[in-house]
Amino acid sequence: MGEASVLSHHPHPINMLPPTPAGLETLYNLCRKIYPDQANPLQVTALLKFWLGGPDPLDYISMYSNPGNPDENVPPHWHYISFGLSDLHGDGRVHDPSGPDGASGFGFELTFRLKREPGETSPPTWPATLMQSLAKYVFQSGNSLCSSDHVSWHCALDNSESRIQHMLMTTDPQLNTTETPFGTVNFVQIVGICTDELKATQQWNGSGILDILRRSPAAGGPWLITDMTRSDSIFELDPSTHEEVERGFELDGSNLSGVSGRCSWSEHDYFAEKTCKTSRSRLGSFHDAFLVSSLEASEIARVRKLDGVHLILNLEAGSLLPLAIRGRVKHGRHFTFKSALEETAVTLVAHSVTGTLVNPESPYVSQGSWLQVLITDDLSQDMGVTFQALASPEALSLPKTFSWPERKLSITIVADKV
Repeated sequence: MGEASVLSHHPHPINMLPPTPAGLETLYNLCRKIYPDQANPLQVTALLKFWLGGPDPLDYISMYSNPGNPDENVPPHWHYISFGLSDLHGDGRVHDPSGPDGASGFGFELTFRLKREPGETSPPTWPATLMQSLAKYVFQSGNSLCSSDHVSWHCALDNSESRIQHMLMTTDPQLNTTETPFGTVNFVQIVGICTDELKATQQWNGSGILDILRRSPAAGGPWLITDMTRSDSIFELDPSTHEEVERGFELDGSNLSGVSGRCSWSEHDYFAEKTCKTSRSRLGSFHDAFLVSSLEASEIARVRKLDGVHLILNLEAGSLLPLAIRGRVKHGRHFTFKSALEETAVTLVAHSVTGTLVNPESPYVSQGSWLQVLITDDLSQDMGVTFQALASPEALSLPKTFSWPERKLSITIVADKV
């Protein structure tokens, strides 16, 4: 945010500014019920509003001091609440009006709870910058954030040396779903997590990891308060957590249906390889809906059965192949590797997945630049053993190719940076 924001207080004297927009006033009133003694909280405010060409989608981010509840292992903390992902104005300047019966704007606002350090008298402002970054992603992609979603960030949330470098989403424990004149608003709370917890989330599911975090006061406690000074993961705090996650993974599989990264594929015709587009991007979660909607109509009509295929994945994406097989395909599901900057995609599917283009006679079928690969039961068993080498990706000598010549299938893992 930098130059695009200032600290201020609200409400302003009514003789200086027009009345507060109805959607914003509804959310302010909700906050006043929770913090009746903080009617005038410190705010980060976008200097140039988004609808006037400013860079920051969130009009305001209020910062409250929450005393916590020692009896329930809830420490004192700062509570950040955004205003701008929902429709504050109702006049179409930012969001298409939906009426009171629909979702207001994107249907949610972001919150964040940061543990208050001893002697700290004012809230740090870096969480506001983080929230603006997430809001930009939502506005640019059109994807909403929901409880149990995760966000791979790959650096400390406050740009320090902290181990808290990724995020999980949950429902704010104090702010309930609210009806405004312009629709319904939910409150999605950001929870800071470390890399081991992110990997466990990807392997299993976000709700299971959130439950573990809630049980541990040192890792977030019942209100899932982020502590940037936390040095231990949930697995270091309680080694038995490893077994709990593994049991859940084997029983439930993984809820992660795909990732974006560096991904390409080519057809084996035994004379030449026809290589599709390749792109590079930080790994992140995405929604299944892109699969058909993002492909051009002319490409969708071009369906081809392929004799054999060669897949290429960067190390970060490729390291999720064990999860794709054990956590998805073996549970009768699918898993997609999506090239984030272009239209290339590869979907691994189990035989029980319906509505696919592949079958035992045609295990490799492309629809434009989207490739579907059928993973049969016996192949998934073989892959489950073969991909054990990816359990320690840092030990691999790259590029590393896994081949199944009798199936005319090969997968090459390349370095993240080339």
